[in-house]
Amino acid sequence: MTVLVAGASGLVGAACVTAFAQAGWDVLAVSRRAPETDEPFEHVPLDLTDAAAVAGVAGRFADVTHLVYTAVFEKPGLVRGWRDPDQMRTNERMLQALTGALAAAPLQHVTLLQGTKAYGVHRHSIRIPARERHPRDEHENFYWLQEDHLRALAGERGFGWTILRPQLVVGPTHGVAMNLPPVIGAYAAICRAEGLPFGFPGGAPYVTEAVDVRLVANAALWAATAPAARDQHFNLTNGEVFAWRDLWPALAEELGVEPAPDHPRRLAEFLPEHADTWDRVVARHGLRPTPLAALLGESHHYADFHFAAGAETAPPPAFVSTVKIHQAGFTETCDTEESFRHWLRVLGERRILPVL
Repeated sequence: MTVLVAGASGLVGAACVTAFAQAGWDVLAVSRRAPETDEPFEHVPLDLTDAAAVAGVAGRFADVTHLVYTAVFEKPGLVRGWRDPDQMRTNERMLQALTGALAAAPLQHVTLLQGTKAYGVHRHSIRIPARERHPRDEHENFYWLQEDHLRALAGERGFGWTILRPQLVVGPTHGVAMNLPPVIGAYAAICRAEGLPFGFPGGAPYVTEAVDVRLVANAALWAATAPAARDQHFNLTNGEVFAWRDLWPALAEELGVEPAPDHPRRLAEFLPEHADTWDRVVARHGLRPTPLAALLGESHHYADFHFAAGAETAPPPAFVSTVKIHQAGFTETCDTEESFRHWLRVLGERRILPVL
């Protein structure tokens, strides 16, 4: 079987390339830059927003039996783009272009990513826990544009589909829209270099959930062939809850800095203001020559969103049920503290973050 991983250089995409390759699949990776993995795969450099370029490589997809679609287009500033009609239509067109290029492929199954925005978490309070069987939350969202396209196409071509809804994915990929370990690691390194306290920068305390990217990739691998996953939505978390302030001392220990009392600040402002400090950190520790903007992507905005930066009251709870996927046969869980620790270590081993 041959899997095409779209958005392969992203957080979930790179993990899926690794998981499918380790399981013995032929892996075709589509992205503008190659994913970082030691596993064997074939890379097709491609910008999915260029429909003509996508159509031009359709011949490379002749043997594809499965598609894992993890690509996403986000606008600068991230959060404000979640309600932008142009951002929504761009994501719709990207999926349409790729599925069009797969028209002649022997496609059996497509896995698509959504998230808790499917429940309207970025717009209003949601039901607790959010369950997959709840009615669609009617608001403008590229999730619905992509899902409706996928359902219609599956009806025409006869392939199955699975939609995964992970909550706050944690992994090693830097320079992406939504991944916190590189942001937290850069923040710690800059605080140490400037003699500043490494205090939690967020606002009002609250409890939340996360999911390790390895778990997401393994769920995609399971869904590709599991009969119980066909034409289903599944929430994904590590299987536990956590609070940022309780996690912070473990992050400080892993990063080799002293924990400190809370120090509220917006990382989307603080980190770019200290780009020169980051350059000195890179030089001092012999890191890969990665400018701070290239390290962060849009994830510093994502950090402020999840840390509730500037909020005096706790955001509404956003817990999702994972009973459905467990009952369907995928039962992996993960320790959230260990997940963050693991990926911070990996970023140090890759010379993206300093080992303090």
